[in-house]
Amino acid sequence: MSARVSKHVVSTPAPGDGCPMAHFVYLHGFASSPQSGKVSFLSERLAARGLTLHCPDLNEPDFSTLTVSRMIGQVEMVVAELSPAPVVLFGSSLGAFVALHLAERASRGEGVPREQLKQLILLAPALEFGTSRTKLGAYGLARWRETGWLEMTHYAYGEVRRVHYELFADASQYDSFSVTNTVPTLIVQGAGDDVVDPEMVAQFASSRPHVRLVMLNDGHQLGASLDRVWSESEVWLGLDSPV
Repeated sequence: MSARVSKHVVSTPAPGDGCPMAHFVYLHGFASSPQSGKVSFLSERLAARGLTLHCPDLNEPDFSTLTVSRMIGQVEMVVAELSPAPVVLFGSSLGAFVALHLAERASRGEGVPREQLKQLILLAPALEFGTSRTKLGAYGLARWRETGWLEMTHYAYGEVRRVHYELFADASQYDSFSVTNTVPTLIVQGAGDDVVDPEMVAQFASSRPHVRLVMLNDGHQLGASLDRVWSESEVWLGLDSPV
């Protein structure tokens, strides 16, 4: 069966006891897109069960003016247009950061209704995005702030694009270690990740009983572990049970 990836809004019921009548939404990472390898992989696995993976393009309407608040609002609008049903959010890297803080807003009665948000699956979550602990370093951050722009390779577009400093400034208001929501959360993290600190992720998970952490012998992309990512997700969602 060919994979079905919805970049917009399509209502999709889920069979089985795990996530009856659930919607699955994937939030891609920074400088990625709905055409990423993980999106294709997970879409194929869900399609085999007759399910659609919704994947909004978080680059839109303009990558250069990207902010975390804009992405959260965009995802909240996508969910609002879906038929009333539980929602499962997948998030990769920066997309995982967005998913976590969307869940935090939901717990405060903002955006997505908390009772609708069923589970989170966070892949290599960039929990410290918006802090000084970034690969840019102090000098790189200072230059970004002074010039207003950061030029970088956009992996999905295959070319150099620029993004405004407001991305970092806006992200700095979101503190992952201060979140209090208890949405059941599966985190899959690579022990060899050179973008997201595995020890930081383990620390985040260790104090939160609603979080299950799976640490794999892989890097940031988790490219060598996609089958394991799916098997862990399948069990977490209850989709491994006979339909």
